[in-house]
Amino acid sequence: MTKFDSALEARLCRYAAVDTQSDAESPASPSTAIQLDLAKILAEELTAIGAADVQITDYGAVLATVPGNTPGAPKIGMLAHMDTAPAYNATGVKPRVIRGYNGGEITFPDAPLVLSPAHNPYLAEKVGHDLITASGTTLLGADDKAGVAVLMTLAEHLIANPDLPRGDLRIAFTPDEEIGRGVDARLPADLGVDFAYTLDGGAVGEIEYESFSADGAKVRIAGVSTHPGTAKGKMVNALHLAAKVIEMLPQATQTPEVVEGREGFWHITNLNGTAAECELTIILRDFEREGLAARGVLLEQVCAAVAATEPRASITCTIKPQYRNMRYWLENDMTPVELARAAARAEGIEPVSVPIRGGTDGSRLTEMGVPCPNLFTGMQDIHGPLEWISVQDMAVATRVALRLVGLAAAKG
Repeated sequence: MTKFDSALEARLCRYAAVDTQSDAESPASPSTAIQLDLAKILAEELTAIGAADVQITDYGAVLATVPGNTPGAPKIGMLAHMDTAPAYNATGVKPRVIRGYNGGEITFPDAPLVLSPAHNPYLAEKVGHDLITASGTTLLGADDKAGVAVLMTLAEHLIANPDLPRGDLRIAFTPDEEIGRGVDARLPADLGVDFAYTLDGGAVGEIEYESFSADGAKVRIAGVSTHPGTAKGKMVNALHLAAKVIEMLPQATQTPEVVEGREGFWHITNLNGTAAECELTIILRDFEREGLAARGVLLEQVCAAVAATEPRASITCTIKPQYRNMRYWLENDMTPVELARAAARAEGIEPVSVPIRGGTDGSRLTEMGVPCPNLFTGMQDIHGPLEWISVQDMAVATRVALRLVGLAAAKG
């Protein structure tokens, strides 16, 4: 093992075992109190390794500083998020280490699942690596506790080596990224940096400066409720109308399971309610503003068309912005991206920039005036029970982040 491997492995396993799932339906900040369990652990660890200015903010973020030693160097930020996705069970995570992966199929102790290199070319490249997975009944949470582990290990190394050139490094561990609420309005000022990076990416070499633009929609349907035994001519079933809305939206060309690359989508994440009243939660995604707006118009038109078929019902469609493609701002000044690419090349890695089919805290930060591309950590098959990561990939991410800190200082 390298000097980073053992620390990264221990940290990810320790952090992953803490349940930090966020909840989009909660109005609280953070959305779930359990995220503060990890926040307290991280704040204590930052204090123990000697970081400065350690605090947990009112909005649930953990902030700290690794002091710089190079006058004139830019102040940079690095962020990772603490929460795990609501999309799959994240309670009772049991991380396990598969040491020296042999290239075969990986089975899981608690579920009849198989992770196979035949269906995952990236896994096939990791023969000899130490892999971390969960036990089969939960996600692992490497998204983004791998980023948390990398950033904490980086901070520890810099503090233990005070002569390494760097400017001030601001660290942020944020809550609620998975539900689009990771960047509180106060965070840019609290960070106080020239530019930043999220450590929230996948395969080694990925340095991302494009993300989806995203809106969230709520379609609320109120029908007419009555006893089903005497319902003829009276009942209006809200669930039936919801089914009509879903059916009228384009299924074969615009849902996540049939698109890729730069294609956007609409995606129903929840249908809750009864025959009397129900609610659809829908996310809209596109890489371009115009495409996103068109998806919103289509949804509104579909709702209006279904409402016209049944005047006794009420159908409302509310669309709210979530985040925008960070490319719109970063392409005006690619300095943070080029620094990251140079850091990767200095470690013998050819950087790859592909558009993120999702978003990061960096999407919102960039929109709010803090340029913030995304760096790889190695996480794979996220948001489900087959999630895995290579310890050695995390170590590469740590070395690239360390190199980036040095290059930023030299630029200053």
